[in-house]
Amino acid sequence: QVQLVESGGGLVQAGGSLRLSCAASGRTFSPYAMGWFRQAPGKEREFVAAVSWSGGTTDYADSVKGRFTIFRDNAKNTVYLQMNSLKADDTAVYYCARCLYSSVVRDPARYDYWGQGTQVTVSS
Repeated sequence: QVQLVESGGGLVQAGGSLRLSCAASGRTFSPYAMGWFRQAPGKEREFVAAVSWSGGTTDYADSVKGRFTIFRDNAKNTVYLQMNSLKADDTAVYYCARCLYSSVVRDPARYDYWGQGTQVTVSS
């Protein structure tokens, strides 16, 4: 079993920044890719970003490219999502998840373990 616990969410004004963390415990964190997804009220869960197990490859949704950065520290079993220039449209519950593969994947069906989520609210 793998347990994923997100933290770092909160309320921020538009244009501000937040850093989300996802700490993994239990079985191996590596060599799996990790991803961040989000779900806004009344909307489906959507892909935000993913990072390969080595950290050398990343992928971003077009809506966050250039504003968000995903990175990981395998020694700490933690993956991060640095969010800058936040917009009201970024308001959602953010989830981290462990991928079934070592390379980046956008399909949430390819992720097997999920955290409980952390709320991010951006006020305009």
